[in-house]
Amino acid sequence: MSKRKLDSKAFAKQKQNRRKWLTFVRMCRYGVNNFSRNAWLTIAATAVMTITLLIIFTAVASRAILTDSVSELRKKVDMSIYLKTETTDDQAAAIKQQLQKLSSVQSVTYCNAECAREQVVQDNKGDVQYLAALKEATNKNPGILRIVIVNINDTSQLSNFVDTNSLLKQHIDPARAPSFAGERRASIESIGRAIGFAQQVGIVASLVFIAISSLIIFNTIRMAIFNRKEEIQMMKLIGADRSFIRGPFLVEAIVYGFIAAIIATGLGFAGLYASAKTLSSYQISVQPTIDFVTSYGVFVFLGMIGLGAFIGIVSSLLATQRYLKL
Repeated sequence: MSKRKLDSKAFAKQKQNRRKWLTFVRMCRYGVNNFSRNAWLTIAATAVMTITLLIIFTAVASRAILTDSVSELRKKVDMSIYLKTETTDDQAAAIKQQLQKLSSVQSVTYCNAECAREQVVQDNKGDVQYLAALKEATNKNPGILRIVIVNINDTSQLSNFVDTNSLLKQHIDPARAPSFAGERRASIESIGRAIGFAQQVGIVASLVFIAISSLIIFNTIRMAIFNRKEEIQMMKLIGADRSFIRGPFLVEAIVYGFIAAIIATGLGFAGLYASAKTLSSYQISVQPTIDFVTSYGVFVFLGMIGLGAFIGIVSSLLATQRYLKL
């Protein structure tokens, strides 16, 4: 008798699970069918979602490219302090040690008079007349302290060190101003400001288009609810569950996000690869970002799908909560 009860319970549970599965399949089918009912609304919602995801992809990729470019630029920007020709290596080492204690300084290297002369030769190796004149010259080149700072947009601490450090004042070359002073400093800071502004624009644009995309999907779901008001009322009368009535609208919104993610990811990858050569010609460090999306392309794609589905689900939940009176 107990065995029969167990068998009947197992059968009932199996039947219940099968019913839940069939309900889920039907919700998905109805949601996909709803996606194709209103062609123009569907195209509009999918297009805006695609633009939104593409802008987000572009903003994230641009931020990575800018970060890598800033790192490269930081190494190339000439943050130099020129020392007198009679400064010894030990004296330069003492100044270097004090510079390295500054929180804004990432690294310091010293190039003495011989090293500086070799650098001049390398920089002008194509100019035969200049090299001939350089060989005849008897004056020494000043030693150079080359500094890499954390933020090229902020040289204030370094400038303060030059103005106040007593040891440096004894050995700094009065005929040569530091490379980060005057007009050069303004150029360095303008580069940093431009990069920061570009990053902020990307973030703002992403947020604006997320809001626009959410509103369009919200209105699309709302219109779908109004168009199928009688159908929804009939489902209520026959005792359909709240989840079954709301489910197709959620599926419809997820489909918007899924299709938009496929298109946006494809366009984003194509645009990134197509622009790589042009960006590289302007000394923009794009290769690390390309290497990353190439290695982790599947995860980038899944992330785009997840983001698109999330935007769609949130918009659909808000719309059904407000306009679907259950």
